[in-house]
Amino acid sequence: MNAVSESKSRKTLIGVVVSDKMDKTAVVQIQSLVKHPIYKKYVRRYTKVKAHDAKNLCKIGDRVKVRECRPLSKTKRWIVVEILERAKV
Repeated sequence: MNAVSESKSRKTLIGVVVSDKMDKTAVVQIQSLVKHPIYKKYVRRYTKVKAHDAKNLCKIGDRVKVRECRPLSKTKRWIVVEILERAKV
């Protein structure tokens, strides 16, 4: 087995860009549905992650796909893979 050829499977998530004010960084809000343990209803949970956007292409409101990666800074552990849908102006 060659350890170099085997690639790790990394998490990919879809979210909405909520901030693009930083250079080469976009803040992406990810929504997940979690079943409440007592009431058995689905509750929306939101998580904000900082994602690397090398060419500053992301704008507020865009739907993007982000992938987990190595730590790029103190808080940045995700990278923007592609822009799925542009924000409606």
